[in-house]
Amino acid sequence: MGSMRMAAAFVALLALGNTASAQTFQTHEAYVESLFQPTTLDLKDKKAVFDFVLKSLPERVKVYPSEHYYYFRFMHRGQTYTGNIRLENDLRDQGKVHFAYAPEFTSWLPISETEHQLFEKKDGIDVERVDPLTYRITSAGKSVVFELNDLAKVKVPPEVIAQGEKLIGPMFDESAVRFFLVYNSKLRQFLYILDETGPPADALVSSQVSDRILIGKRTGFAFYNDHKLNRRILIGVVSSNVALNNYFDGPFDQLPDNMIEGDTLKDAILEVDPSLKGKIDRFGSSFDGETRFMIAPYLQYGDERELSIFHRCATSKKVKPEHYYACFAISDNERGLMTTRAEAKEAGKPQRARR
Repeated sequence: MGSMRMAAAFVALLALGNTASAQTFQTHEAYVESLFQPTTLDLKDKKAVFDFVLKSLPERVKVYPSEHYYYFRFMHRGQTYTGNIRLENDLRDQGKVHFAYAPEFTSWLPISETEHQLFEKKDGIDVERVDPLTYRITSAGKSVVFELNDLAKVKVPPEVIAQGEKLIGPMFDESAVRFFLVYNSKLRQFLYILDETGPPADALVSSQVSDRILIGKRTGFAFYNDHKLNRRILIGVVSSNVALNNYFDGPFDQLPDNMIEGDTLKDAILEVDPSLKGKIDRFGSSFDGETRFMIAPYLQYGDERELSIFHRCATSKKVKPEHYYACFAISDNERGLMTTRAEAKEAGKPQRARR
């Protein structure tokens, strides 16, 4: 099961317009009234909650994230709940769909237990394949068509792939930021490259640390402006967003599932961690579906000054040219402190890579 997330809007809130040119509009009035809306919904009854969510949706929806989570959010007796409906690759054609929800994560309360169930026909929920990326879910007399995000048409500019790198695939994060996941076999590391082929999803501003470092005003994602190629490399996400498990916790959980060719991802993971041989499927997941190999080479930062390690490394004369791209992946040194993999290599220290 995937991580819980915030959702784009309250189920109960008013959205004005349903076209590409219309803006979504939300009011405080609707928010207040949603707090006091009478309800008989039993949150322990997962099927009843699923039916409530499905009935609240329009007849057709778009699933943007590339691991196929459709996120939602609703109010219930003064508390915010977040959740998702997930059409997982190998399960959706078996007529199965993940459903999960929990109280929204906060910084002032312990994390509550997530309610999760893998629904199928015997539960009264029908999952029908309309075409390879479109599915119709029906329950309690309501049908909703879920259109998965087709990233096959994304054109990857050849200049954003460095020598020695292999493209794993294009991604669409729940933050709405798009990435290219690449793997460097020589360095045995992954990187996330900003996809700038479409409209920008964030406003990037220069960091006080260096004008080579750009930070998103909306997401807090930090990028390094590559010295060698015209591309931006993800180097940081805000640590508090990771703790809250929200939209901006990083792209590790939105890998390009539909775009992975054969065992490309699995083979790369096994190069990084050979101990996983025979323990993961082609998506990097354990065979019981409980865990997935985490690809998070970037820094979780709380202050932009922490990002200076990347610029220091990228401009260091001590770093060999062949180790340059290892400057953008984090490793724990022997004292448990953060350093770049390139600096660890030059120091001859054992590396505990952040994948």
